[in-house]
Formats: sequence, C-alpha cells, structure tokens
Amino acid sequence: MKKVDVLVIGAGLLGCFTARNLTRYELDVLVLEKEGDVSKGVSRANTGIIYTGYDNKPGTRKSKLCIQANEAFDALTRELDVPFARPGSLMVGYGPRADEVIRRKFRDGQSSGVRGLRLLTGREAEDLEPGLAGGISSAMLSQFTGTVDPWELCIAAYENARDNGAEFRFNEEVRTVRRENGRFLVETPRDCYSATAVVNAAGLYSDRVRELVERPLLRLYPSAADYIVLDRSERGKVRHVIFHEGENGKGLTIVPTVDGNILIGPTDRDPEDGEAFNEGFRVTADGLAELRRLCGMVAPSIDLDKQIRTFGSLRPNPYRVREEAGAIIREDKRLHDFSILEEDGLFSLIGIKTPGLTYSNELGRMTADKAAAYAGRMTRRKDFNPNRTAIVRTRDLSVEERAAAIAEDPGYGELVCGCMEVSRSEIIQAIDRGARDYEGVRRRTGAGMGRCQGSRCRKRIMDLLTEVSDEGPVRQDN
Repeated sequence: MKKVDVLVIGAGLLGCFTARNLTRYELDVLVLEKEGDVSKGVSRANTGIIYTGYDNKPGTRKSKLCIQANEAFDALTRELDVPFARPGSLMVGYGPRADEVIRRKFRDGQSSGVRGLRLLTGREAEDLEPGLAGGISSAMLSQFTGTVDPWELCIAAYENARDNGAEFRFNEEVRTVRRENGRFLVETPRDCYSATAVVNAAGLYSDRVRELVERPLLRLYPSAADYIVLDRSERGKVRHVIFHEGENGKGLTIVPTVDGNILIGPTDRDPEDGEAFNEGFRVTADGLAELRRLCGMVAPSIDLDKQIRTFGSLRPNPYRVREEAGAIIREDKRLHDFSILEEDGLFSLIGIKTPGLTYSNELGRMTADKAAAYAGRMTRRKDFNPNRTAIVRTRDLSVEERAAAIAEDPGYGELVCGCMEVSRSEIIQAIDRGARDYEGVRRRTGAGMGRCQGSRCRKRIMDLLTEVSDEGPVRQDN
C-alpha cells in the first residue's frame, strides 16, 4: 500500500493545477486518473475563453477570483510556455432587451472593478468588426478577454507538477474511499492507497466520488453543448471574441482561437439519453444546425463550408439535493458560485464550470493550501520550479530558426503532418512526454487538427507510436 500526504482524484485542469500548487510544499503528492491521459473530460471541450469577470455577480468569490486570474494569466502562461492571446471581446446587441443586458453587464463589471470595459454604439461596433451583420444596437468592448488552448494548458500544468515531484497514475478509476484510523484508504482495481488528505477533482463524477464517503449534498445535472471549428483560412473574419445577445436571450459565441481557427458555439441543450456520462461527448444534428443558423445571422462573412470538425461538451451544473424516503430530491435553483467542500480532510470541487478554465490555477492554489494545511505540511519547497518548456513547434519557426533546429535534430526536417507543419521530432517528443495514443499526440502537437483532420498523417503517427515503444521505454508515470 502506497502512503502519501495528499491524493488528488482527477487529472483535468483543476486536478493538475492543484497538484502543481501542492508541489510548492514539502509533500508527497499522488494523482489518480481513470483515463489514460490528462484532460480527457470536461477540461478538453470548451471555448478556451479567459474571461474578465463582468459576467459574474459583483462581490462573489467567483467574480473576485476571475478578475484576479485574468490579470495573472500572462504571467502564468509565460511560466508554463503556453500560447495565449488577448483579442478582447465584443458583446453585441440587436434590440432593446439585448441593450439592457449589455448595460447591466457593464454596470456589474464596473462595480467589480473589471478593467478595460467600454460601451459602444452600434456603428462603433460595426467599424471594429465589419464582418458582423448590420443593425447592432449597442455593444460592450472588454479589452482584456483572452483565449488559450484548454488542453495545452492542462498538459503544461501536468508536466510542471510531474517535474516538481507529483506522481501521476493513469487508468486507475477510484472505486472506494473510506476513512480509517485518521487517514483515507482509496482503492482502484490496481492498487490501494493511504492518504492524509484527498482532493476530489473528478469533474463530472465529483459528486459521486464525494458520496463514497459523505451523504448526498450536491449533485451534478449536466447540460450538453455543440461546437463547430472552422479552417484557419477563415482567420481574420472576426478579430474579437464575439458574444451575441439577441431579443430571445444569449445567442452565439464566436472565438478566434489562439491557433488561428474560428470556433463557433456553444449550444445549450439537455443531454440525450445516456449522454450525461458518455465520454464520447456527442454532437447533435439539431445543435449544429442551430449554430449554423445563428452564425449566418450574426456573422454572414464567415464561410461555414470551411468547417473542419465538430465536438460536444458537457457542463457540470450543480444543484443542492436532499434525501427523502430513500430518494434524492433536487432543489429548484442551480448554484452559481463555486465552493470547496471541506469535510474532515476531503476537499471536493463539484460543479466548477465557466469561468473555471480562467481561474483553474487560482482555485488549484486555494485548494492546495487548504489540503497542505490539513496534512500539517506547510513547509515551502525552496527548489520548486514554476517553469515548463514546451515542445518547439516547426510552424512557429522562421526559416533561419528551422534550419538551426534541423541541424541540431534532423527529425525537425521531416514533416509528418503537412496541414499543421508538425515534424517527426515533435511527435517523438510528445510520446516521450506522455502521449500514449493518437489523440494524445494530436493534443500535444496539433498534428491531425488541420484541414484534412488526420487523413494523411494518422497512419504515420500510429507507426511512430509503435516504433518508439519498440525502441525502448518512454517516460512512464504509472
């Protein structure tokens, strides 16, 4: 039986950032993940927007943490060597109801101290974004809204946590958790672990993990969403993140991603039967049709024939519940602020959603501080290294830099993915850093995410996965 100070359940954004911040202390840290890689659940499927905080109720912890996190995001992404952009956002209204929503959000943002907010006339908004449909009645510019690749951020946090001493074990689904002699015993099909404190960051399953130890208090009732990704040839059709407010409520979001694509979505719908805990994260024909309809209305300059992929997501909506006559009864109102449930050494992060990506590091640090204090191990490490170096990407290099990279490593001279300009060397490095399958390579390098969606490079990537495994062991974490 392995004994640790703090055991983290789940290797999504919150689990990885909690682990990273735990390694700031003199602690033994273990992360258990039921999938074969990090960022396989909620963390991998969202808009990638770094919010400024005007959407949150003034004075709440969510509002304060979002504002703090947004202001710190440049420094965080420099430490972790993750691409980050601040295109700013433009909330556009079409009609009186939308205008009132925009004015209210502006007042809330001003009250909270959100920087870089400005109300615009419809004409000013159309001058900033000429590709949008005319007739904008009012708009709000939020200068410091950002975009990041969510799974790249998660992978970076994982690598930095691992390099600072956190141990990650994959393909280990937690089956039981119980308290015994002042510690937690955590069992998976492969092993049993003993921990002083447990952080439950299990995403869509966090409510059920908590209920292995405690009575029901919060339950997740997920909603589903659909997204469309357009080819990079559409770059420049919108320059800001666009939030559309129509007369019937919140409409479309359009994101110029940090990789140069345009992302359209999300819808907001009830999951189909069985979808709530389906790791495939389905899309629906109706959902995609609605996105295309809205995009045609709001941004007619965008060529929807340039669609290269779609994906779905689930939002972990938390509700309070109570037990009555052996049944679980859901309360009427959804919870909108986040909370860390602290229960005698068990710290549960349940229902953390938008803007959870924005404040994932701050919430991870807050949780880590609490868990370290409970474990009685508050000594700070002098050798903690907050920096991580990313794989050098061929497509980001100048002609001179590319020649120098090839001279040092000839693998940079062999392009495996032509669409995204990904070299053999990048794929080998991704495998060495933890990619165990095609999807892991895609998310670490971008290979297979271009116009052909892997039709020309998938087999070569699969061959490299086999070749590297045959040549010898790559870095193992479990």
